Amino acid sequence: MTVTIDLAGRTALVTGSTQGIGAAIATGLARAGARVAVNGRTAATVKRAADALRTDVPGADVVEIDADVASDEGAARTLELLPTVDILINNLGIFGPTPALEISDDEWRRYFEVNVLAGVRLTRAYLPAMIQRGWGRVQYIASDSAVAIPAEMIHYGVSKTALLGVSRGFAKTAAGTGVTVNSVLAGPTHTEGIEDFVSDLVGEGVPWDHAQREFMRLHRPQSLLQRLIEPEEIANMVTYLASPLASATTGAAVRVDGGYVDAIVP
Repeated sequence: MTVTIDLAGRTALVTGSTQGIGAAIATGLARAGARVAVNGRTAATVKRAADALRTDVPGADVVEIDADVASDEGAARTLELLPTVDILINNLGIFGPTPALEISDDEWRRYFEVNVLAGVRLTRAYLPAMIQRGWGRVQYIASDSAVAIPAEMIHYGVSKTALLGVSRGFAKTAAGTGVTVNSVLAGPTHTEGIEDFVSDLVGEGVPWDHAQREFMRLHRPQSLLQRLIEPEEIANMVTYLASPLASATTGAAVRVDGGYVDAIVP
């Protein structure tokens, strides 16, 4: 049996997709035939990412959305440039370590504005038309930190926990309509800057394959994969969930965490 993911004729918006996991997701969806909107805060970064996508996927139909979707103004601009989507990937997110007792109210609010409300706002805008058409896909890129709250950045972890509830709630809103809503729990991932971070902890000059395994063994021992996840591996799951093949998966928290979360469910 051959498994083919065909998203031809579908339009997808991937927020925060100028680099890292978001860029990999945009590429995966484009390879499956979708028209893909690349999003970032500045026109220059969006153009650079869009041009890279067109190079990676010749003939790709790419839309450039330079807007800060974490703001009311940015969301409004996005809707103006792209009034309708079939696939909404809420990937935008921020993270950073801060001692728990030093996280200010303003910082808590910022994390919820960016990591939670940006996706809620766009879902609220795009979901009704999906329901009316009888087909659509909404996904939230969460994290293993949603379940295994990191002591060094609980504001990040809690914001990702909120996404699990948000996606489950919107899935109930779309029940029986042909629209699915899911969250994806991404584990420790090989994104920009991580190699320098790993070298600082493991030591410079160590071959990358060995360095990342040592990093995982010493600093992320919960991982069963024992290596960093590549962004494309997360994109593979997102692309599948965006396809007709995943029509029976909704209201779920799907793990691409390399076994990091020590639990059977989710």
